[in-house]
Amino acid sequence: MADLVKRIFLDPSRCIGCRSCVAACRECDTHKGESMIYIDYIERHNTVASSPTLCMHCEQPLAPCAQVCPAQAILVSPDGVVQSADETRCIYCENCGYACPFGVPKFNIAGHYMQKCNLCYDRTSQGRGPMCATVCPTQAIFYGTYEEWLRAGRAQQGAKPVNTFVFGEQRVRTRNYVVMRQQDEELDLMALIEEANLGWRANLPAATANAHTDTWTNAETAGIPQREVPAQPWTPRQPAPAPEPAHASASRSEPALISRSEPTPINQGGGKPGPYPVTN
Repeated sequence: MADLVKRIFLDPSRCIGCRSCVAACRECDTHKGESMIYIDYIERHNTVASSPTLCMHCEQPLAPCAQVCPAQAILVSPDGVVQSADETRCIYCENCGYACPFGVPKFNIAGHYMQKCNLCYDRTSQGRGPMCATVCPTQAIFYGTYEEWLRAGRAQQGAKPVNTFVFGEQRVRTRNYVVMRQQDEELDLMALIEEANLGWRANLPAATANAHTDTWTNAETAGIPQREVPAQPWTPRQPAPAPEPAHASASRSEPALISRSEPTPINQGGGKPGPYPVTN
């Protein structure tokens, strides 16, 4: 059965780092001049390779960013597009930034709300392509169905789209794809890290940060006395009454005698009379 859902196919091998997608993303009406796409430069000192990064719109598990939002500010449309946070509901807790495996959410400091790629929903919901895909000169960001991707000749030379990513023990399946090799069934990020560490960094000397440190010893073994904790530290304690001043007790035992004279107006020369002072 043909897949009629239009998706984004990211091909890092076609990216030339021109940042046209970044400039076009700012023109999206829902982004308010902010770009929601990133261009990553991989080992800039060794290669000119670059790769675009945008929201992958996770399907399984469904939108981890939306699941951890306590204010339900991130909604998922019926067609599986994870929307940007509703700025009227976002409480700026940044939970979505910690939950996103791709590090996509971007936080607006001035407005105190989260922004992310929403697949240019104002355009894609009307059958038009997202801004980034329409301006990419090398079609490193391709928007369409899988059949359209094949008809465009993108499957030549052993290319294969992958939408399963492995982060340690967590497996994530996304709406968007990354173009890999024909033999790749998934993209294991931790395996790539281990492979990179066993490559050109294998001949580096061992780290010496812990060479001259003492091992951790708990307080009981070291003989450090422990403070006694109240049986119920959560019980509110009643403060001790404050000492009563001496003059206050004397005033209650001997009441003061106050004599008042007849009040006389201050302004005797005519005009509006002034206040009446009280003399003791």
